[in-house]
Amino acid sequence: MAIPDYESLMLPLLKRLEDGAIRVLKDVMAELANEFALTPEERAQLLPSGGTLTFASRVGWAKTYIKKAGLVTQPKRGMVQITPLGQEVLKQAPPALSSKFLERFDAFQEFRNGSSSGVLALSLSTGGGDDASTLDLTPDEIMETAYRKSVLVLADEVLDRVKACSPAYFEQLVVQLLIKMGYGGSREEAGRAVGKSGDGGIDGIINEDRLGLDAIYLQAKRWEGVVGRPEIMKFVGALAGQRANKGVFITTSWYTQDAKEYAGNSQYKVVLIDGPRLADLMIEHDLGVSVAATYQLKRIDSDFFADD
Repeated sequence: MAIPDYESLMLPLLKRLEDGAIRVLKDVMAELANEFALTPEERAQLLPSGGTLTFASRVGWAKTYIKKAGLVTQPKRGMVQITPLGQEVLKQAPPALSSKFLERFDAFQEFRNGSSSGVLALSLSTGGGDDASTLDLTPDEIMETAYRKSVLVLADEVLDRVKACSPAYFEQLVVQLLIKMGYGGSREEAGRAVGKSGDGGIDGIINEDRLGLDAIYLQAKRWEGVVGRPEIMKFVGALAGQRANKGVFITTSWYTQDAKEYAGNSQYKVVLIDGPRLADLMIEHDLGVSVAATYQLKRIDSDFFADD
């Protein structure tokens, strides 16, 4: 049979996890390939880019969508487990799962709407299928939609990996990111600065430029809970204690509106970077990610065909 699309894989994937055990995703993927009686050729089929197995890609997207709906979780890298909500869905015995079905869950709606707009929102709401709305898109719009959707999911995976790392590794990750962004001089200089400034609400210091003409003070918090105004007040107080005027507070979670307003109204220059922004910056500066495929969109060269 033909390789099933990712929506067709959602329910079979969830059923494979029904007992609640933590499973290795690759093992579940192999079971699904057997369930759908895929031939050796179909199992080895690659995407047009040649870098990823088609079936693995579709299982991955199925996992991502039901995870965003809160039906499964990934407790460890490469592992997957059903949630109580996922088990409740199976008890309802739905004939199939789809992006439309997942819209009933608030978590999926937040994923679909929170970071998307325009054609991306359309793609997430329709599942990227060939319905009438999608067919109205131009090829360029479809390509842009696919790219933005891929980046959105990648950012979520990057943030999951960051949250799973140790506090010490997180500090070093922050160092590497700032260096890639042009701060801190050399890797050695930045490594000496971060994590060695003592207590008082400062996790590190890094040069703003390669000459060290000014310094930026850092607070790096690998948190799950939201960061409120009190934490930012402590950080600003620490800046005052160091006679510093610039600081960056980086967290893997989010900031309350009150915290943002306090930082914005402070006499000190305080930049707040939350988890989603951190993931975006890592992708933008190629930290923790690599290029899987490159596509070139080509158009007619009018000058070449100019008949002088």
